[in-house]
Amino acid sequence: MLSLDNPLVLRSIIMDHYENPRHHGLVDDESYRSTNMNSESCIDNIDVQLKMTDGVIKDLRFDGEACAISTASTSIMGDLVIGKTKEEALHIRDNYMNMIYEKDYDVDLLEEAIAFKNTHKQANRIKCATIGWNALDKLLESED
Repeated sequence: MLSLDNPLVLRSIIMDHYENPRHHGLVDDESYRSTNMNSESCIDNIDVQLKMTDGVIKDLRFDGEACAISTASTSIMGDLVIGKTKEEALHIRDNYMNMIYEKDYDVDLLEEAIAFKNTHKQANRIKCATIGWNALDKLLESED
């Protein structure tokens, strides 16, 4: 369990995923669905790819121009949803969004994503912390 009260621990998680993003780099593969998300208020402009096989997320990739919060959040999101069904991924996404918007959420379900628990204190960073998650939502919707 992460130390939820230690801002240095939370900051180190964000910086690790920013400096060493997981699932970074797009692939040229038609079995992936893709979407682009960008922000009108900052530099964030990312492409996210999703590969699902037999109802399970097999891979998630992303690339683009993004700040530390956006990059780290999307990197952690990939860790959390790869290997999950659409329903499981949506449940994780719902809990993440609840955390961001100060609603009830399952701390254990979010693992390292808990590093963004104080994002609500900087409203201008909410878009950064959710841009990848909104791309995931859009891609999962297209699975229907």
